[in-house]
Amino acid sequence: MIQEAIFNLIDLALAEDIGDGDHSSMACIPDKATGKARLIIKESGVIAGIEVAGYVFNRIDERIKLSECLTDGTRVNPGETGFIAEGPRRSLLKSERLVLNIIQRMSGIATITRMYVDAVKDYKAKILDTRKTTPGFRAFEKEAVRIGGGLNHRMGLFDMIMLKDNHIDYAGGIKNAIKKANEYLEKSKKELPIVIEARNMDELEQVLEQGMIDWIMLDNFSIPETEEAVKLVKGRYEIESSGGITLETVRSYAKCGVDYISVGALTHHIKSMDISLKAI
Repeated sequence: MIQEAIFNLIDLALAEDIGDGDHSSMACIPDKATGKARLIIKESGVIAGIEVAGYVFNRIDERIKLSECLTDGTRVNPGETGFIAEGPRRSLLKSERLVLNIIQRMSGIATITRMYVDAVKDYKAKILDTRKTTPGFRAFEKEAVRIGGGLNHRMGLFDMIMLKDNHIDYAGGIKNAIKKANEYLEKSKKELPIVIEARNMDELEQVLEQGMIDWIMLDNFSIPETEEAVKLVKGRYEIESSGGITLETVRSYAKCGVDYISVGALTHHIKSMDISLKAI
């Protein structure tokens, strides 16, 4: 987990939510009153965000203590307890919404990721996330993918050279884009992997002819085209399948022999898990 990014996001979220104070709690809850709250699981899936919730509570009030905590990545069912939080009542109430927002969304992502991971478990293909994340929430969402058993693709534009369709078109074609990328790395003295997108078999052949890359992304290839592409590459480069792959088709793509399958829907098209935090 990238803890610095997580802490920064928590601080921003708390500033957004609390402002100059939780006036509802301050109006009716005595300052020194203490209590407990239980995280109640109301839906089956994979729990994620328990560790982050601990950071949230600690950020708000170090006196809040957690017990009976489930481990992130655990399969859960309705009625189970995620944790018991104990501490000042005002602080528990101040934490409630942010804790739930984080755990509900992260658990939804971890749950769907686990479904994809399970679907391809008999093959070498690994499930990847993408940059199709909620602005400002990327660190949480990518952590949820990891908890669900997937792998994180690049965190942003800064940790990989990824030559996609628009880069290729703006650069004047595949060979020119690859050549310029390598020149840039040499000049800047950066060590970044070069990934290039191929939109059809003709572009794939151009990539293979040019070389000087680390990874090929097959964009919206059909399953027969993917099989042909894997045979053509012959293990010279890692291969990623991408574009419109669903739970119904992911296993067929994995069977083709690709190394990775990226799924944008892991983070941009998910249903949050139903969870509540109730006073006890």
